[in-house]
Amino acid sequence: MTKHLFSNSRLRMSKKLLPESLYHFNIQQFISDALKEDMGDGDHTSLACIPASAKGKAQLLVKENGVLAGVQLAVEIFKKVDKSLKVKAFINDGSRIKIGDIVLIVEGKAQSILLAERLVLNCMQRMSGIATKTNYLVQLCKGTKAKVIDTRKTTPNLRGLEKWAVVIGGGANHRIGLCDMILIKDNHVDYAGGIKQAIEAANKYLKSNKKKLKIEIEARSIAEVKEILTVGNVHRIMLDNFSTDNIKKAVKLINGKYETEASGGITEQTINSYAKCGVDFISVGALTHSIKSLDLSLKAM
Repeated sequence: MTKHLFSNSRLRMSKKLLPESLYHFNIQQFISDALKEDMGDGDHTSLACIPASAKGKAQLLVKENGVLAGVQLAVEIFKKVDKSLKVKAFINDGSRIKIGDIVLIVEGKAQSILLAERLVLNCMQRMSGIATKTNYLVQLCKGTKAKVIDTRKTTPNLRGLEKWAVVIGGGANHRIGLCDMILIKDNHVDYAGGIKQAIEAANKYLKSNKKKLKIEIEARSIAEVKEILTVGNVHRIMLDNFSTDNIKKAVKLINGKYETEASGGITEQTINSYAKCGVDFISVGALTHSIKSLDLSLKAM
């Protein structure tokens, strides 16, 4: 094992990675709610079988290769359950892991370790699965300028954790929610009466409400790209469900005037070809809505 990065004392999480400010996500509230959901009126199995004074030690083992995420959160969970638990982490978030690696060791009251076990594993397995998939797609785009970004297709109330994991995996976040960007999609255009009407209304809204938000608009065809370019006053154009040939045409038409984003059904088999088209961003909803959790285990020592 490598030398541990942090131990016993409360982990100091960097502001860059802490999701509370980035994702409107309260970690401590999440942990409290999740523990209540799992514990109910008590962990009766542990209370029945294990003396309150019993001490124990457990190690978190890697059972599947991938990219690790959720270590910082795990430490917070252990401390929330029992401040006297001692945690030594040996591998950092964002590190590549292999079968047999020991991520951390936790030591202290046995009942407390067992109470925290499932929440720690549920979070870390989900986050590591997302980080692993994200990193894989990022590597497939290597050598291009395209950034892999997520979407709002997240698990309700877990968006903070899932978008945090995307960043740990080397990707980037799109908007966090409805409040931090204007994103004019096809339904908005249709309800507004057209592209021109939607863009003009969005700019008017921002001005009258004194808000400084970027405007992105979805294009469904080359014809719509041309119309958007005629109207202007946006920051990014989303090229939705375009073929790679049409992506290239659109990127050439836009010519760097606005950011470009490829979106819609892009997979690991096609992402490299889209990245090579010259887009700035590639959004992949599957990063958070169709992920297989990474296999981890907490075992008594």
